[in-house]
Amino acid sequence: MASTSSGRRLGVDRSHAHYKWWALSCTSLGMLLATINSGTLIIALPDLERSLHTSLLTLVWVILVYMIASTVLVLNAGRLSDQFGRKRAYIAGFVAFAAASLGAGFAGGGTELIIWRVLQGVGASFLFANAAAIVTDSFPKEELGVAMGTNTMVAAIGLVIGPVLGGALVDISWHWVFWFNVPFALLGSLWAYFVLHEITGRSADTRFDLPGTLAFLIGLTGLVFGISKGGIQGWDNPLVFASLIAAAVFLPLFVVIEQRHPQPMLDLSIFKNKLFAAASAAAFLNGLARFALMFVFVFYFQGVQGDTPILAGLKLAPLAIGMLIASPLAGIAADRTGSRALASVGMLVTGLGLGLMTTLQRDTSYWWPALFMLTVGVGSGMFNSPNTAAMMGTVAAHRRGIASGARVLVQNTGAVLSIAFVMALITAAVPRTVLFKVFGGLGQRITTHQLTPFIDNMHTALWCLTFVSVLGAVVSFARPKHIVTEAVGESGLPPVEDGIAVVAKEPGREAALA
Repeated sequence: MASTSSGRRLGVDRSHAHYKWWALSCTSLGMLLATINSGTLIIALPDLERSLHTSLLTLVWVILVYMIASTVLVLNAGRLSDQFGRKRAYIAGFVAFAAASLGAGFAGGGTELIIWRVLQGVGASFLFANAAAIVTDSFPKEELGVAMGTNTMVAAIGLVIGPVLGGALVDISWHWVFWFNVPFALLGSLWAYFVLHEITGRSADTRFDLPGTLAFLIGLTGLVFGISKGGIQGWDNPLVFASLIAAAVFLPLFVVIEQRHPQPMLDLSIFKNKLFAAASAAAFLNGLARFALMFVFVFYFQGVQGDTPILAGLKLAPLAIGMLIASPLAGIAADRTGSRALASVGMLVTGLGLGLMTTLQRDTSYWWPALFMLTVGVGSGMFNSPNTAAMMGTVAAHRRGIASGARVLVQNTGAVLSIAFVMALITAAVPRTVLFKVFGGLGQRITTHQLTPFIDNMHTALWCLTFVSVLGAVVSFARPKHIVTEAVGESGLPPVEDGIAVVAKEPGREAALA
C-alpha cells in the first residue's frame, strides 16, 4: 500500500515489502546518470581537444580530476551520510552534480572545465558513497546479489547509451555533453526526495578528518599527475619527480594518520575482516585492469581507424552489452551458490578478453574487437555484482556508509591509476604530431607506418592489464567463505573466525556460502 504519511505521494512506507524496489529505482537512476555521463564525455574528448585547443595532458585531466575528487571525498561523503542521513546526502549529490554540469557546459577553456569537473566529482562522491549503502539497507542478504546485479545492469545500460548519445550530442555541440546531465540529475533528486526514507540511525560523532583527507588528496594527485605527465611529457621533468616524491611521502602518511585519528576518513579496522579486505583488493585490481579500456578504444576507433564520434560510440556497445547480460545473472547465481567462484571466474574471463585484444591492428575487422569487448564485459558483469554483494553483506547496518565509501575508494583508485598508467604506456616514444592526431580523432591523416609505435604501445598496455586481471582472479579465489551465524561483533563488523567472515543469518539461508 502506498504511503500517505507526511503528504507523501510517491513510493511506499519503509516497512512495506516493496520499499526495497523503490529504493533500488533511486540508486539505479544515480548509476545511470554516472555511467551515461562517463560515456558521453569520453566519446567527446577528441572534439573537446579541437574546440578548446587543449594540450593532451589537459585532456586527460578533464577525466582524471573528476575521478580523483569523487575518490578522495567518497569516504567523507559516506561518513557524512552515516551522520546526517543517507537520503539527504544522496539528494545533495544529485543537486551538486546538476549545478556543476551546467557550469561545465559554459567553460571557455581547459582549466575552467577542469574546475567544473572537480565540482562534478564532489556531487558524484555523495552518489557513489550512498548507492550501495541504500541498497544494502533495503534488501535482505539473500537478495543482495540480485539487487547489486540490477544496479550493475543499469550501469551497463548507461555505458551502452552514453557513447552513442555522446556522439549525437557532439554533432550538435560539445556543450550539450554536460548540459544533458542537468534535467537528468534534477529528476533524480526529486525522485529520491519523494521515495527514499531514512532507515538506519545516525552516528553521534561529527568530527571531520581534515589531515587524513588532505594527505590522501595530495598523495593520490601526486601519484596520478606524476605518472600521466611523465608518460606524456617525459620522466626527467622536475614536476614529475616532485609529484612522485609527494606521493611517496603523503600516501604512507595517510595510513599513519588514519591509525591515530579518533574519527578517521578511512576506518582501517574495517579491513580486519579478511573477507572485506580481500574483496576490496579484488575491486581495486578490477578497476585497474578494466577502466582504461573504454578510454583506449575511443581513440582506437576515432584516432586509429578514423571513425566518426557516433560510429565510435556504437562500436563500444559490446563492452556494455556483455555487462548487461552477465550482471543480473551473476547476481542471482551469487545469491544461490555464493560469490567467490563467480568473482574469480569473472576476472579470468576479463583477462582472456584483454589478452585477445593484443592482436588488434589498424585494419582489423570490427567483429574481432567487438567479440573481445563482449568477453571483457561478460567478465566484468560476472565479477562486479557478486564481489560488491560479498563486501556489503559482511558489514553491520550502521557501518554500511563507510563500507560503501571504502568500496568505491579502492575501485576508483584503481580506475584513476588505470587511465594514468595506460596513458603513460601508450604515449611513450610516440611522436607528438602522431599523438595529437590520434587524440584529436584524425586517424585518416596518419599513415599505418606512423601508427606502428602507438599500436605496439597499446598492445603492451593490454598485456599489463591482462596480468592485473589474472592477479585479481587469484585474490578473489583466495578470499574467505561466508559462515552464517547470528553474531555481530562490537566493532560493527561480523567477527572473523579462522579467517572466515561471519554474517547475519537470514531465514532459509544455507549455513555456508562460497
